[in-house]
Amino acid sequence: MRTGPRWRPGRRALSSLSVVAVAAVLVLLPTGPVAASVDGGTTGVPDSPALDDLQERAADVQADLLVRQTRVVEARAALTAAEAAATEAEAVIAAADVELARTRALVAQHASALYRDGADLSALTLLLSGGDPGDVVLAAGYLEVAERHAAAVVAAAEVQRQASVARRAAAAEALATERDRAAQLAVQIQELEAAAAAATGQLEDALADVERELTRQRQAQDVADGQAAADWRARLDQLAAAGVLAPPAAALLDPAAGLPAGLVPVGAAAGGVQPGAAQLPTSLLVLPAETLAAVTAAVDALGAPYASGATGPDAWGCGSLVQAVYRSAGIALPGDQAGLFSATARIDLADLLPGDLVFLGTDRAGLGHVGIAVGPRTVLTADARAGAVVARPLPADLVIAVGRPSLGPRSGAPAPGPEAAGLREECGDTLHRPSVDGPRAWGGYPNGLIPPSAMCPLEAPGHALRCDAAAAHRALSTAYAGVFGTPLCTTDSYRTYAAQVRLYGEKPALAAVPGTSEHGWGLAVDLCGGVESFGTPQYAWMAANAARFGFVHPSWADPGHGREEPWHWEYAGA
Repeated sequence: MRTGPRWRPGRRALSSLSVVAVAAVLVLLPTGPVAASVDGGTTGVPDSPALDDLQERAADVQADLLVRQTRVVEARAALTAAEAAATEAEAVIAAADVELARTRALVAQHASALYRDGADLSALTLLLSGGDPGDVVLAAGYLEVAERHAAAVVAAAEVQRQASVARRAAAAEALATERDRAAQLAVQIQELEAAAAAATGQLEDALADVERELTRQRQAQDVADGQAAADWRARLDQLAAAGVLAPPAAALLDPAAGLPAGLVPVGAAAGGVQPGAAQLPTSLLVLPAETLAAVTAAVDALGAPYASGATGPDAWGCGSLVQAVYRSAGIALPGDQAGLFSATARIDLADLLPGDLVFLGTDRAGLGHVGIAVGPRTVLTADARAGAVVARPLPADLVIAVGRPSLGPRSGAPAPGPEAAGLREECGDTLHRPSVDGPRAWGGYPNGLIPPSAMCPLEAPGHALRCDAAAAHRALSTAYAGVFGTPLCTTDSYRTYAAQVRLYGEKPALAAVPGTSEHGWGLAVDLCGGVESFGTPQYAWMAANAARFGFVHPSWADPGHGREEPWHWEYAGA
């Protein structure tokens, strides 16, 4: 997944050292102070006005999609409510019909009973039958009560009938209203989805522009890296041709006390001589063998991915790269930029030589980066915004200190930190406060446009994550396999911007708005093999153990939050 070589101690680096271990570096000394500042921030790779404009354009389209996404969700909710109201209206009509039929049946039944039971009952029939006069009175009262009751039942039935008719009419009117509203909402949703599709087209256009710009910049960076490596190896060839042995660092610590035969001191810009270096009478620079070995190892690492906290060999942080290359040369150093700042002996920027450590920063952010000088105007570093180990112009206006590792350790002042309201920087990238559910931009590239050189592959073919997340995923998969017998099953990982655009176009109500997906940062995976279902042993194991490896299941994907996704896991850092 990367575009450049990875440095591994004992292989290419050591083979290069075998050529130069018997000679010294011959470099023409600069005739004056290092050149003035180079425009740009703490990295030169993505610093482009054209790219900035394109990213702003993509951000505007994303904001428009977010607004439209909200309207689509609201419209769908209103449509669901309208359909529910229409269904309820139909139920009301059905209930009214049932009630009306029941009332009519009751009236008919009562009238039939009254006719049947009271038709032959009268005062005359009672007298003719020889009944008691009292029975005649009772019969007359019964008839009167029965007639009044029948009239009341009929009247009540009529009232109920009229109420049912009115209720039915109201329900029919409500049904018509809700159906009309539902039709309007359906049209609105179609319009919104069409607008979303149009916005998706804009994103695709912006994506194509950004891809072209990034390709151009990656090609330019490849050229710069290749030139830096070629320049360094040309110096090594010059060294080998001269046949000069590289002295150990200890032999160059104090030029005033003496130097190896044939060497003379190197003058300092402010007067006097420089410790840790010498030159031939022809003004060709001679560096310690340890410095030579460290710079060669750093050049061999060009193109390797950057990852915060990585210690190699598959990926590097800016501090860990410095530590590793100097350790391979026999010099022990800390592995973080602040520790390196405090532990290396200071020299003036005007006296910068290959192998010196260049510390970059600003008053607001404090120390924010460290790299290794490979020439008077070039620094090599594992750069967070570039996402790789790169060679770049030295931004002299951002240099806050220069250290020379070959002079041995020192106990110095702590590295300057950010101002009260400022955010700390690491390896050229601003460190935002961690958030499990929020975006975590890195490398200076837009979401979904991270170059392959900044990613590391997973065990599953075709899948990759940011290198620290990939390393954590491998460890998690190994632990998972120890329980279930197979590694983690992965269906999705890093998702390009183009893939996000396509998915949003297909499922605008479900998919994340392009440019906001954690997949686009190379920090999310979708898993299978049992993990994709709540309640399985595989999911239960992940829920209990994934956090030990830096992976979390975001709250929005938990049960009961409307978007249940048991398969989705995000890397939040160890």
